[in-house]
Amino acid sequence: MPTMNKRTFLKLAAMGVAGTAAGSLPLFMHNAYASEKMPKGFYSLPKKGQARILHMTDLHGQLLPVYFREPNVNLGVGVANGRPPHIVGKKLLEKMKLPLNGPEAYAYTYLDFLTAAKKYGKTGGYSHIKTLLDSLRKDAGGVENTLTLDGGDLWQGSGTSLWTRGVDMVEASNILGVNVMVGHWEFTYEEQEVLSNVALFKGDFIGQNVRVKDDSLMDDKYTELVEKNKGLGLFNEDNGNAFQPYVMKKIGGKRIAVVGQAFPRTANANPPEFFPDWSFGLREDDMAALVKKIRTEEKPDAVILLSHNGMDVDIKMGENIAGLDAVFGGHTHDGMPRPIEVKRKDGSRCLVTNAGSNGKFVGVMDIDVKSVGKVEMHYKMLPVITDWLPADKEMEAYITQMRSKKYDDKIIEARNKKFHFNKARVGKTYDEILTEKLAIADRTLYRRGNFMGTWDQVLCNALREEYKADIALSAGVRWGTSTLKGDWITMEDVMTQCSMTYAETYVMDMKGKELLEMLEQVADNLFDPDPYLQSGGDMVRVGGLDYTIEPAKKLYSRITEARLDNGDKIEADKTYKVAGWATVNRTPDGRLLWDITRDYILKNKGKDDVLRLKKINRPKLLGVSDNVGLADYAGETG
Repeated sequence: MPTMNKRTFLKLAAMGVAGTAAGSLPLFMHNAYASEKMPKGFYSLPKKGQARILHMTDLHGQLLPVYFREPNVNLGVGVANGRPPHIVGKKLLEKMKLPLNGPEAYAYTYLDFLTAAKKYGKTGGYSHIKTLLDSLRKDAGGVENTLTLDGGDLWQGSGTSLWTRGVDMVEASNILGVNVMVGHWEFTYEEQEVLSNVALFKGDFIGQNVRVKDDSLMDDKYTELVEKNKGLGLFNEDNGNAFQPYVMKKIGGKRIAVVGQAFPRTANANPPEFFPDWSFGLREDDMAALVKKIRTEEKPDAVILLSHNGMDVDIKMGENIAGLDAVFGGHTHDGMPRPIEVKRKDGSRCLVTNAGSNGKFVGVMDIDVKSVGKVEMHYKMLPVITDWLPADKEMEAYITQMRSKKYDDKIIEARNKKFHFNKARVGKTYDEILTEKLAIADRTLYRRGNFMGTWDQVLCNALREEYKADIALSAGVRWGTSTLKGDWITMEDVMTQCSMTYAETYVMDMKGKELLEMLEQVADNLFDPDPYLQSGGDMVRVGGLDYTIEPAKKLYSRITEARLDNGDKIEADKTYKVAGWATVNRTPDGRLLWDITRDYILKNKGKDDVLRLKKINRPKLLGVSDNVGLADYAGETG
């Protein structure tokens, strides 16, 4: 097999980019574990200023409460070394001046996660988030004084979001009262579905860096597609904007400009076949020109950026673009209790925030306009502890009704003909499918972290068993909820790890040299010192293979000592059978990963129903012993 070319690399590099449900009656019952009482006034937040911004991001389709373990590995490189969000565990709490135990420690760190999870219960859940948002709006003097933002990665990440093509999340967002959103995984549905969802969404879907390609601007079919979805004005023929680049909102009597930034590397990280008429990019110069134009012509009281860049990129962009008061970021799932204050050369400042993922947090920023050009900002992020917030009845009824829909293979097949369908699901409700109990977890299963997580190991084991492969590759994405040790693994848990529109699997032959080059290139994508050259994801997960990595080194010098599970060293000229999923440039023929994973769990659980993982293929790390983005790597707790 020849040396890996650029096309093959892009296909494989993308793999490094970027709770138990119940039946309709007990969907919103309190957690069986939780016993800790809410501290008095935990969610009381009187407004400071005229305008209140409420921010969530990276919900990934999670309408129900979940467990989500924060990372014990989030390495920073270059200027990001030692800077939030690349601080974990106890060091993060000390940096943010938070108690070393309590609800904040549970929410923001992995520390003693299993014990803390049983003490405080699940987090998030749209019914509970709705209650919190309504309370925060009331504290602000009414909804007219607030603006609710969603940072994207909203329509993907669950069984119901996949089967409804994101419609479940759009309708839930409308009930929630989301005013403005941007996108990333939203673009992995067909363009027709994206535009239909944008038309259904009652807020504004914005993005200054999403453009209609020149050929498509002159294509009547694309124009008809936009018009069919009530999308007149969605794109501007003069500059090619696919969506509104920004919106002006009057909040608390003040005019706030909200600029949108979709994930700039969507076309590299996800299959372009889903968005043939659109292009993406960082487009910093265009952003700077737009902010200057808004400041000059519209004279707003404040300009904020709703971004899906990733936090390191947002920090650099905040440094480079004059006129931005604050950045509300997403993509990298960083739960940051406090914003990063960026100071520019001209003396101006910008606050950069990131509100985590999976509905765990709501970021609250109060904007106090003192005079022209003088704005004070007050920020607090609130963990969403499910059992401390009663379920909103309207949202509760909607979710229950939506999950009672029956799985219809004919409808789903019409939406995406590439799917391999499990006929056994036909006629069952979404809830019946997703609440199927598969096995009991022998340890806490999680995904978040720069390297191999325990849920990743389950996926890799399933791929290797399906294809009798030497090695398995799994996407280094950051979405996927956690399952506690001793809890039942359900089909819902599996779907949170792999439900997307291109989850077909494959097997292929790779030379050892190709495999090592691929690992090197993905590592460079993650650990390049320039944030603008990073993808914002984690290292590709590799099952059946152990290796050593030194992140601070240069391309093609980071990876050493690569060996199979049996101890055999990877040889450059030897051919290995490699299984994987989620390819970008081609559609494999293999079964969907969730079906493979379900079969693997059912087949490999013991007579006591426990699924036991014999080994975790966690790489050995060099040169990072003093990095505050690393803690308890050898044997993490919980």
